[in-house]
Amino acid sequence: MKVLYQLPILPPKLPQAEAFSQEIKALSEHFNGELIYLNPNERSPLYIPRFLFGFQRWPEIRRREAEIDLHHIYNPDPFAYPILRWLRRPVVYSISGGVGERPPNLNFFKALGAVTVFDEQSLERLQHWGLRNAFLVRTGIDTSQFTYTPLAPQPPIRLMMGSAPWTLAQFRSKGVDALLAAAQQSPQLQLVFLWRGVLAAEMIERVRQLQLQAQVTVLDGLVDVNQVLATVHASIVLATEPNLVKAYPHSLLDSMAAGKPVLVSRAIPMAEYVAATGCGQIVEQVDAAAILAAVDALVANYDQAQFIAQRLGQQDFSQQRMITSYQQVYEQVLKANDHG
Repeated sequence: MKVLYQLPILPPKLPQAEAFSQEIKALSEHFNGELIYLNPNERSPLYIPRFLFGFQRWPEIRRREAEIDLHHIYNPDPFAYPILRWLRRPVVYSISGGVGERPPNLNFFKALGAVTVFDEQSLERLQHWGLRNAFLVRTGIDTSQFTYTPLAPQPPIRLMMGSAPWTLAQFRSKGVDALLAAAQQSPQLQLVFLWRGVLAAEMIERVRQLQLQAQVTVLDGLVDVNQVLATVHASIVLATEPNLVKAYPHSLLDSMAAGKPVLVSRAIPMAEYVAATGCGQIVEQVDAAAILAAVDALVANYDQAQFIAQRLGQQDFSQQRMITSYQQVYEQVLKANDHG
């Protein structure tokens, strides 16, 4: 089996630190896959809207179709990219964020080989709208990279955030500004931000202007995440909308695999998992007050949340489990295509 993976994002400066790239690397190694980026705006002199993504690589995609069995595209929201209608091989479309309350272009998605989602609520919505080709595939990480280092739940409380902004607007929508405001209000809160080479100078300047250098650490570049997690009590990911980050952010899965609880905003689909299992706390709003309330609640129940996070982190999100799930989807799609 040979798969052509496609991402509609700009090529990341640090693909080793970017969740999509990590996941596709694992899948590519197993399924003899290759990766192409569909977003042309890194080099285009004019801004290209996303409904045109991929057409600049059409000759290459058509040429590669002779060598592959299927296409697999990752996208945060269910956007109907016109390029996918032109493909001759079947398409697996992974919606990496949560599916909202409004139906997408159902005719478009019904025509695809398969649509996969990471959370149960998104699956239920798609099936309710009549998509019979929708599947749940839980995301996975290499849990063997992570080990548990105990840290007593006493001040200062130290949190890691790994979902850095790609744009200036995401300083607000991904809760960076709210986290900095929370640190201003609580001297006992310390923050470690994992950065990816984008807008690092802007972040460092914000920390300086707020005079938070003693409480905030910005690690820009590749780091040993396991070593960072050994120094923190928990990890946090915030978003005002479900499609801003993965439904199950890798940094939170890393955290659980290292035995550290998680804090996640209500808008992110993983919040349902956190509520059901008790592996952390939900942040009800992306603001300083809600963050501090969630931190206080986590500290009050830290030992239990830590125990649950450590137990579930190593079993629920294994990379092999993810690969096996995708293999089942791929085989079903190819079997249906052969009969079609």
